[in-house]
Amino acid sequence: MTIVTQNVIPASVLLQDGQPEWLRQWGGFAARIEFSDLPEPVVARTKLVILDCIGAIAAGMQEPEMRGLVARLGERERTEGQVPVIGAGRRMSALLASLLNGTAGTMLELDEGNQYARGHPGIHVVPAALAASERLARSGPDLILAIALGYEIGSRVGIASKLRVTMHPHGTWGTIGAALAAARLEGATPEKIIETINLASSLGLSTSRRTMLEGGTVRNTYAGFSNQLGLVAWELQASGFIGETDGVGTVYGTVIAENFQPDEMVRELGERWEIVRNYFKRHAACRYTHGALDALGEITRQLGGSIDPASIEAIEVDTYVWAAQLDSAEPKNMLAAKFSLPFALATYIVNDGASVPAFREAAQANAVARDLARRVSVREDAALTAMLPGLRPARVRVRLRDGRQLAAEVLTNKGDTENPYSPEDVCAKFRELAEPVWGGPHAECIMAAVDAIDGASDIRGLLDLLARSPQHGFSQ
Repeated sequence: MTIVTQNVIPASVLLQDGQPEWLRQWGGFAARIEFSDLPEPVVARTKLVILDCIGAIAAGMQEPEMRGLVARLGERERTEGQVPVIGAGRRMSALLASLLNGTAGTMLELDEGNQYARGHPGIHVVPAALAASERLARSGPDLILAIALGYEIGSRVGIASKLRVTMHPHGTWGTIGAALAAARLEGATPEKIIETINLASSLGLSTSRRTMLEGGTVRNTYAGFSNQLGLVAWELQASGFIGETDGVGTVYGTVIAENFQPDEMVRELGERWEIVRNYFKRHAACRYTHGALDALGEITRQLGGSIDPASIEAIEVDTYVWAAQLDSAEPKNMLAAKFSLPFALATYIVNDGASVPAFREAAQANAVARDLARRVSVREDAALTAMLPGLRPARVRVRLRDGRQLAAEVLTNKGDTENPYSPEDVCAKFRELAEPVWGGPHAECIMAAVDAIDGASDIRGLLDLLARSPQHGFSQ
């Protein structure tokens, strides 16, 4: 199904009631498109996004903060809910489960993202869509379509606007994506979809970019609240609440963002799907570090597969503006370490990769890694910044104490649209994250269920698999 924008009212025009033309088009598009209208690559990529989110959630749910939060919120549930808290071995209400699953999915910095939207649409939509699908007993095709639509509108708001530089993108336009996914699963009319979008536009958080730089783990809750508030936006609409006539234009053009471009909301709508322009992550660190990590990996290969930290005089990094801001060499906790380019490079060398354990407390305390991080300098190169958002370039030079210098440059991150991971790579990542939680056989069952979800008449079979308790128990 394609929305044709030629020879129609421009998307930027406001109709007589003040409603923007792009929103009217989106209401009709989201209400009328069917699963059979989705191109095969969209279906295939959406299944990979679902699998990737499940793995990130299950592994992130094992973190101490998540165990504590599940325990505290679980005490407040009078009866057990129906929606799995993935990786916790229990069920809660849709609102609490979506909050917990969305939060857990960002704990390890391994959730997928979209470089053009400059954010992480999947983890803002998948938990909400799973929760809504459970209550409504929706089919696998219904789930895939709802996630693809939610991913699409959230990404397009990110593309069409420029968030204020002090804002963190988590917890902002993702709420609109979650709300649209819920509305579609409810079988909403075009008018109800439009109202739900307008309501959701006012429910984003006042997110701070400083949280990620300082290691403020409240940042990990932002995606969780987007899922929860997206579900609430639908319930508000169904209860008779209304939003602004052009809530998205106001919020993302004047409040938390500026320069909203409505034409971007409908450009090639139904033809270009943002979910197939996504990226997947293998380094367990902020995406801005990945270009430099990939370049360092190439240098490491030049040296035979490893580098002795004691042999390094200095490491110099030239990169784009957002990556250059991650220049602190003294992270105070795991989150801050994942947003420190100096530490990410140092721990990569010391631990032979930027894996999940490479950022844990023991790795942070490693004297060799911390000393090496202080020998890393990071600079912005304006020419590299100019390559955004299509590319994520970095140049790395390693100066050795024996006088040798080794250098490598990458233009884009491994996993981006221009240099994608294969489906097999994404499945291997899922196994790495899910097998410690559930064991190999159960992880394989989940993979098989997700792969076959487009033929499932009811997604509750998948949800039952996700409700399995961790193999080593789940306690605070």
